[in-house]
Amino acid sequence: MKAFVTGIGGQLGYDVMNELAKRGYEAVGSDILPSVDTKYPYVQLDITDSNAVDKAISEVKPDVVIHCAAWTAVDAAEDEENIPKVRAINVDGTQYIANICKKLDCKMIYISTDYVFNGQGTEPWKPDCKDFDPQNVYGQSKLNGELAVAETLEKYYIVRIAWVFGKNGKNFIKTMLNVGKKYPEVRVVNDQIGTPTYTFDLARLLVDMVETDKYGYYHATNEGGYISWYDFTCEIFKQAGYTTKVTPVTTAEYGLSKAARPFNSRLDKSKLIENGFKPLPTWQDALGRYLKEINEI
Repeated sequence: MKAFVTGIGGQLGYDVMNELAKRGYEAVGSDILPSVDTKYPYVQLDITDSNAVDKAISEVKPDVVIHCAAWTAVDAAEDEENIPKVRAINVDGTQYIANICKKLDCKMIYISTDYVFNGQGTEPWKPDCKDFDPQNVYGQSKLNGELAVAETLEKYYIVRIAWVFGKNGKNFIKTMLNVGKKYPEVRVVNDQIGTPTYTFDLARLLVDMVETDKYGYYHATNEGGYISWYDFTCEIFKQAGYTTKVTPVTTAEYGLSKAARPFNSRLDKSKLIENGFKPLPTWQDALGRYLKEINEI
């Protein structure tokens, strides 16, 4: 199997390339950056340029494109001047990739998010639920990306994830560790509920998926139960040996961000097991492995 991976300068793309190599698959990575820290074949690619996308992927002739590149700065996406860029990357770029996948008759994985839903209630969102109601620009752009893939291709996997962390990039854990070192107390919201996703574990699942023809919509986060950001922070500090006090606050008390945030990021992952895929390890276990990887314990 030969794979083409977008966004390898980010957390997930970086781990996907490593997982493919671990299994002996040929893979070509891409990103908008002139170069990234990679030991694998690499091409610079601006996915908003349809001709460049067509050329780069046609030359590789992959069996699968794993599309990890995205605009993920949720608050910045709300800025008027950024909205066209967000759409160009998350919608148009995704459409261009889907078009070439159709032309080459290859599989495609599209990474999406719980933000395609309205983030209300307490019921976990099911992967085949069509009650879409994104509450911010980022969520709408990811939904439009999903639709571009589903309406163009038959051989696709749309995988929604949440609360992502990995070695190669910024994330909530790194932010909390930095804040916890500087201040005796941190305030963290306790009314937004979900489950973290470790990109190292997710990469394994994504490669498991492309080894099958079990196409469709999936939800994938680590196991271990639904938690709040407050719960997550408490466990981060506990495992890292920090004595920083964690104070729970509501989203309203914390102060509004530019983009509306989901209160309910619970994702129902039962479809993974139903289709014979191995669930991700618990988030507690993933956190421990991650802290070791970044030399925090």
